[in-house]
Amino acid sequence: MKHTDRVVLELPDWMERFVRDWMHPLVTVEQRMALAVALSSENVAQGSGGPFGAIIVRESDSMLLGAGVNTVTRSCISLAHAEMVAISMAQANLGGWDLGAAGAVQLVTSCEPCAMCYGAVPWSGVQGLAWGARREDAEAAGFDEGYKPEDWCEALQRRGIATRGDVLRAQAAAVLEHYGHSGGTIYHPESP
Repeated sequence: MKHTDRVVLELPDWMERFVRDWMHPLVTVEQRMALAVALSSENVAQGSGGPFGAIIVRESDSMLLGAGVNTVTRSCISLAHAEMVAISMAQANLGGWDLGAAGAVQLVTSCEPCAMCYGAVPWSGVQGLAWGARREDAEAAGFDEGYKPEDWCEALQRRGIATRGDVLRAQAAAVLEHYGHSGGTIYHPESP
């Protein structure tokens, strides 16, 4: 086994140019979701990963702090979900793990968070979460979204995290459906 003392997540080459074109205030949740869905769609079109995109936006000035796409197959790292990448990018850009220290920030993701990404939301300091496609849309494409409690939205709200679902759901779900029908890699361990 080869030993490494560092892990680097590299974003696809197309992403810097793509995100730069969106570097204007993202005022409404629909504008924000349009970018998250566009990232998910472009990731599929470029063949650089799974059908998921996410962004982090600072509420006070509507500026983009981080963006991510799913790079699980590209990086061979199961943690490289779009939400985790966007959170990591925003934390690196702000120089700290607590995104809330920069003021209220919102995570906008093209699909309802899986169990892992759900867990990362409160720990990252995010104060708002919006998603497009639902869990069942991802599962219909073949993805295993993991276990979350029935009251997961309420649990986040009890922690002061605002939630909003089904934002541009049809557009976000269409990316998942296309990916599933086109034979895209579905990455999760084989069950015994």
